[in-house]
Amino acid sequence: MVSALQKELILRKGEFKGEVVETIYFGGGTPSVLETSALLQLIETVYSHYKVTDTPEITLEANPDDLSRHRIIQLANSPFNRLSIGIQSFYDEDLRFMNRAHSSKQASESLAMAADYFENLSIDLIYGIQGMGNDRWRQNIEKALSYNIPHISSYALTVEPKTALAHAIKKGLVKPVDDEVAQEHYAILVDTLEAAGFVNYELSNFGKPGFFSRNNTAYWQQKKYVGIGPSSHSYDGIRRGWNISNNAKYLQAIAQGRLPQEIEVLSKTNRYNEAIMTGLRTIWGVSLAQIASEFGDEVVTYLQKQSKKHIEGGFLISEGDLLLTTKKGRFLADGIAADLFLVA
Repeated sequence: MVSALQKELILRKGEFKGEVVETIYFGGGTPSVLETSALLQLIETVYSHYKVTDTPEITLEANPDDLSRHRIIQLANSPFNRLSIGIQSFYDEDLRFMNRAHSSKQASESLAMAADYFENLSIDLIYGIQGMGNDRWRQNIEKALSYNIPHISSYALTVEPKTALAHAIKKGLVKPVDDEVAQEHYAILVDTLEAAGFVNYELSNFGKPGFFSRNNTAYWQQKKYVGIGPSSHSYDGIRRGWNISNNAKYLQAIAQGRLPQEIEVLSKTNRYNEAIMTGLRTIWGVSLAQIASEFGDEVVTYLQKQSKKHIEGGFLISEGDLLLTTKKGRFLADGIAADLFLVA
């Protein structure tokens, strides 16, 4: 697989011709199961075939149970300068409910060790979990803050089809996810982290100044990116591509020098809708001037008409050239965006 990833990087280097790589992100699964030497091979391949900025952000997503002190020291002495640890919760009952492999003890120990070697550190936390009251959610957040980490990504529990959780809900063994509870947890999250000096720069992402994820920010600002490996997605501003999700078929295609990729050319409507969706999730909002430049004045008139009721309801605010979600509207950003979409 590592050899195939290297080969795909080489096959696709033309897509980044004239571009400078600003971030290298290992995620989309459990890349921390790879030996550090294999990860370094992939970084070296990027440097050999792409132009990389002098100060790239190089992130590894890792599970707590993969992070021994020896491993963390290895990573700290490598080009990796950012760790994103999938803590999810500091409580064993939550971790068992989510079927996570690590324990609360491993979560705490891995984070304590990582904080000794990495300044740029992020964790994931999940809210809206069954049985997680407001007090336990607050304790989860306070526990995270006790490690003085500069970035937290936090998501509401979602039920994916064909999972053990989905089956348990269908059988009535577990209650469905409660949207009201999730919204209440989100409000607690925003208030607690903002009081601690974090900026909610994107709906699910909170960073102290200087520690916003450059990788995440690129997605939300619709910058170009190339995704390598099975199931990975890519975007160049006009086209979106995604690799086949089957590992065996991926390996076979790459061995034959073929890219196992489907491409969708985004229509004008799709590009407008994506600009609205991504913009409203961030502190940068939607620029009306940019919408006018790319899609025309008629689209701006439509956008202003559709947004009027959300402004009157206190969910959106018009500030100069920008259309922004308010604190009240932040959790509902995706639903508000859908109301502003163009229908093909």
